[in-house]
Amino acid sequence: MNKFAEYGIKILPGVAALPEGFSCGAAAGGIREEGRLDVGVLFSELPCASAGVYTRNAVKAAPLLVTREAIEGGDVRAVVANSGNANAATGERGIADARRMQEVAAEALGVGSGEVAVASTGVVGEYLPMEKVARGIRGACEALGRGGEGFARAILTTDTGTKGCVARCEVSGRDVEVWGVAKGSGMIHPNMGTMLAFLATDAAVEKKYLQELLREATRRTFNRVTVDGDTSPNDMAIALANGAAGNVPVAKDSPDHPAFAAAVEGVMRHLAREIARDGEGATKLIEVSVEGARDEESAAALARAVAGSNLVKAAVFGEDANWGRVLVAMGYSGAPFDPGRVEIRFGDVVVFSGGEPAAYDEAEAGAALSGEEVRISARLDEGDGSAEAWGCDLTHGYVEINGSYRT
Repeated sequence: MNKFAEYGIKILPGVAALPEGFSCGAAAGGIREEGRLDVGVLFSELPCASAGVYTRNAVKAAPLLVTREAIEGGDVRAVVANSGNANAATGERGIADARRMQEVAAEALGVGSGEVAVASTGVVGEYLPMEKVARGIRGACEALGRGGEGFARAILTTDTGTKGCVARCEVSGRDVEVWGVAKGSGMIHPNMGTMLAFLATDAAVEKKYLQELLREATRRTFNRVTVDGDTSPNDMAIALANGAAGNVPVAKDSPDHPAFAAAVEGVMRHLAREIARDGEGATKLIEVSVEGARDEESAAALARAVAGSNLVKAAVFGEDANWGRVLVAMGYSGAPFDPGRVEIRFGDVVVFSGGEPAAYDEAEAGAALSGEEVRISARLDEGDGSAEAWGCDLTHGYVEINGSYRT
C-alpha cells in the first residue's frame, strides 16, 4: 500500500478552489500581449505560518531576495506574482520595484508590506513597467475569489497549460486541504524547487516544521525534475498555512506529521510531474525509477542523471531503444554501483541485465517508448535505496522556442 492510501489521502489533479480562508485574483496589467493575464495575487484572510525555498543559482532575482527577507523576518499571508518579466539582473532598481509590488498589494489588501511575498517570471535583464504592474496588482486584488484558475494562468510563460493539484486528509480529527499550483516549462533543472510554485493549506502548522517539511519535500520532488539542465535565477516555492481548519498545530513530533507530510509531498510530486510533462517542445513525460541503490541519495543521483541526459531524451523522442545511453548516464552520475549487477527496463521490457544485453524484441522495446508517458527503470543490487526523477524528451520544438524566446 502506498503512503497516500495508507493515510487516506485523496490527491485530485487540476486547479481546484482554494482551502478555507484563501482567495486568488488575476488581471491583465499589460506587461504581456493585450488581454493576457499577467499579474496574480494569492491572499489569506488569516495570518499564516509561511516557508520558502529558493534557487541556488548565484544570480538571484530581485523578487526572490525581497521574499526571502519577508519570510525569514516574519510571516507572509499574500503573494503577488507577475509573468512576462523576471526582474532579474536589474540591480537596485529591481529591488525597489519588487518592494513597490509589496507596497501596492499591501495597500489593496489592508496588510503590512512585510506580509507580502513577491515572485516574477519571464525575460531576464529588463526593468518592470511599474505602472502596468501596479495596475495589474490592483485589478487582481479587486478580483479575489475562491477559484484559482486565473492566478494559475497569470504566472505562465511558455507553459501550454495550468498546473494544479489539491490533497485532502485528516489532521487531529479535522478535514484539511493542501492546494498547490506551479509554473515551469523551460530553464528547469532546479537546485531547490521549480521555477515558481505556491502551496496553501488551511491546516495549522508550526512555522519551523513547515520550513523543514517544504525543504524535505522539495528534495524528493522539485529537485528531481529536469527539462534542459538550466537553473533559473527566479526559482521559488512558497507554502502558506492559515489554520482555518482548526486542527491542533502540526509539528515534527506530532502524530499527524506522517499524514500531513505525505499530503504536501503528494501535491508537490504531482506538480513536478506536470512540469516535466510540459517541458518546452516536449511530447513525452519520462519517469526514471531506480531501486536497490546504496541509499536514497545514490538512487536520486542515478535517476536524475538518466532523466537529464540529452542523449536519453533524444532517444526517447525518436523511440529508439538505446539502453546504452541509460547505462552510460548512470555511470557518470557519481553514484557507486556495479554495472555487472544492473537490470534496465523500458516499460516492462528488460533490455540489459547482468552486464550484457538482454534477449528482447526490438519492436517491443521501441513500443515502450511510444506513449505520452515513458518509464525507464533500473534495478541494482547495492542496498535498499530508491528514488524517482522526471524529465521529458528533447525535440525540435525546444530549439524553436528558445531560439526566439526574447524576441
